Amino acid sequence: MRTPVEYKESLRKMRPNIYKFGELIEDVTTHPATRRTVEGHAQIFEASLKPEYQDLLTTKSCLTGERVSRYLSVICSAEDMVANVKMKRLMFNLTGTCTGGRCAGFNALNAMWSTTYDMDEKLGTNYHSRLQGWLMDAQKRDITVAGALTDPKGDRSKPPSQQKDSDMFLHVVEESSKGIVVRGAKVMICGVAAANEIFVMPGGSYRGDDRVYAVSFVVPRDVEGLTVVEATRPSDRRELEDGFDIPVEKGGITQAYLLFEDVFVPRERVFMCGEYQYTGEAVMNFTAPYRAAIGGCVAGQGDLMVGASVLIARANGLDEKVFKEKLTRMVVNNETTFGLGVAAAVLGRKHPSGVWIPDPLLSNVNKVLVATLPYETKRLTQEIAGGIGETGCLPSYKDLNDSRYGELLMKYLKANCSGETRAKIARFIEWLTLGAGVPGCMHGGGSPDGARVVVRKKADFNRFVDLVRRIVNVDEEIQVERRQR
Repeated sequence: MRTPVEYKESLRKMRPNIYKFGELIEDVTTHPATRRTVEGHAQIFEASLKPEYQDLLTTKSCLTGERVSRYLSVICSAEDMVANVKMKRLMFNLTGTCTGGRCAGFNALNAMWSTTYDMDEKLGTNYHSRLQGWLMDAQKRDITVAGALTDPKGDRSKPPSQQKDSDMFLHVVEESSKGIVVRGAKVMICGVAAANEIFVMPGGSYRGDDRVYAVSFVVPRDVEGLTVVEATRPSDRRELEDGFDIPVEKGGITQAYLLFEDVFVPRERVFMCGEYQYTGEAVMNFTAPYRAAIGGCVAGQGDLMVGASVLIARANGLDEKVFKEKLTRMVVNNETTFGLGVAAAVLGRKHPSGVWIPDPLLSNVNKVLVATLPYETKRLTQEIAGGIGETGCLPSYKDLNDSRYGELLMKYLKANCSGETRAKIARFIEWLTLGAGVPGCMHGGGSPDGARVVVRKKADFNRFVDLVRRIVNVDEEIQVERRQR
């Protein structure tokens, strides 16, 4: 198990290939645009070494029997999946932000664990043994692995093979006995700056004409031919500021565009190449655990919003009982997504490969709730905070400490505590409800509309009808003529 220092040193040794605001980031561990996401992920390594967190953040490898990071393990049971949900809640509690540079890669390796097994069983390939070999090595090195699914997509009405520009979906342009060469992009990928390697998967369910787009592999983040461009938010210029304008010093999340320009991938790191008929299965195997566990992630966000709401109420001189109905609703929201994630885990099934797959219906219902309930929690947090918790209602750290007028600003920020304390809490609320502390609720792990499609497919409406027919003793067949559109 690596220490935080060893983890950061592994990132410093990598080839600089990450850009933001037109600048090449030479050292992701110190640059203002990336250091906070590195610090957030470093806390995973730190917590993993503490006895009170070890059982949750580490587990015994099913390959070697050695203790490894849970983020580099195969989810083999309902208990493992429940631990995943709890782990995501814990990490948001500890860091104040998303550590998505590990959880997406964790889900990708588990999705391809079952998918490669099925391909080998039906097609006689050897993808599963390749994945086993890579995973054993990854566990030994204790690396951080980001996951990349989302393609640019181009014209959403057309499949990959019908796009005017073939690069709108990542695809294979060359194949040999040594490996493959890929071109295209993966976009809006979480936590890449904090990752040692990137686990790539197909972004959708493809057909025969889309064969070259059916590809999965792992590459080092600094592989030749890969350029990473960090996305930006309106508040990102604050990264250059000092003090509590960025309230989470050791946490932060980044989203990146990955530009693959004829990147070579050795054959032993390729886990799908042309098997288009298994792309849908791979994506479904990814979304089930991801959408179950994200319920724990947003509950972790919600825990902090409840705490910040109570704290700002007290800072304003108000008893939190004044807001008891709002606070109760916030707790209900948190425990709804967390509890549904646990339920999806417990009611899942064991795949012949040994991996545990959560219940897909409950996982996708959870995704729909994750795209709604946390936003109500954020709104309630802002209501309790008052205007000071919204963007534009609080002077900057520099202004609050200016020698000419800072003392006056601090004076007028005072309430039931010092002006500095009140400002710190308010800035954290802004971070959680409007700023960089809002990752993944709406589209993390896929869109809520996509989840609703799965819910409709998995819901057995005819079974529900038969239940009622039996109870009320209805034998008559009731048919409805479908109208032509």
